[in-house]
Amino acid sequence: MTGPTRAQYADALRDLPATDVPAYLTAHSNLPGPRSNLTLLDAAADVLPHDLALRLADDPDEYLACCGVATLGRLALDDPTDDTPAALLTARASDDRWRVREAVAIAAQRIGDDDPVRMRTLVGTWVASDDPLVVRAAIAAICEPRLLRDPVMTRAALDACSWATATLLTVPPEHRRDSAVRVLRQGLGYCWSVAVAADPEAGLPLFAALPTDDPDIAWVARTNRTKKRLAVLLDPA
Repeated sequence: MTGPTRAQYADALRDLPATDVPAYLTAHSNLPGPRSNLTLLDAAADVLPHDLALRLADDPDEYLACCGVATLGRLALDDPTDDTPAALLTARASDDRWRVREAVAIAAQRIGDDDPVRMRTLVGTWVASDDPLVVRAAIAAICEPRLLRDPVMTRAALDACSWATATLLTVPPEHRRDSAVRVLRQGLGYCWSVAVAADPEAGLPLFAALPTDDPDIAWVARTNRTKKRLAVLLDPA
């Protein structure tokens, strides 16, 4: 049995007083449980008003924070002169909660759907960060197949993966097992395959040149090779 559609959730949220929205989101979040309600999250990102979204993005409740953070992408598009949504996205990129970090990628991808130039600027800022979680947000955001339909975006994705790999290489061995660094490594473990598959001619040489004498980069390369989208390029037979 299927639940309400995104449009139905959006209509329900529009009809509620702002004070009742958090309780509605919580009641329909599917949490606790293995999978949160992503359809509702997308609907919330479509319709939550500015002030409520900013409040929820700071909420200690994980799902409410996700809904607020996901809405930041739309808010950034609604008013390109308002730097608050992008600044808050950057802050939440290093959140301890993995679902909130995924909501950051969702928000950035919404920006990319409508304003690729602005997304590339955001990704370029993130990937140059000293925080491994913010670097990971950059590659997680841009390495999305639907965004990589033109060579400029694909080049940006490949550049982001290269820069993120270089960042991982600079981490001293005694810090390679730190939680944030492990999250970055895991992101690189699939993002390379997405970027390379979008432009094999440009991407395969970069992937082949990864310095696999480093054990963590070797893991990144091995893991990407297990992804079907890359495996068929490396072994077309």
